[in-house]
Amino acid sequence: MILALTILLMVTSGLLILLVLLHKGRGGGLSDMFGGGVSSSLGGSSVAERNLDRFTIGIGIIWFACIIALGLLMAYQS
Repeated sequence: MILALTILLMVTSGLLILLVLLHKGRGGGLSDMFGGGVSSSLGGSSVAERNLDRFTIGIGIIWFACIIALGLLMAYQS
């Protein structure tokens, strides 16, 4: 169980790094390469940016749950 959670933690850590780099900052970002730079004239963020935000939050929640689960497993193991 600890091995599976450790592998999942490493995968989600890598994905979080990639997803944060894809987000658009003040001067644009890597998300412009994938259509994130095209925004609607209504003032909101584009569909690509909103989906990227949702995916990043989801992966972040999984990452956080792995940290908590590993901490609890390590505490009860010793």
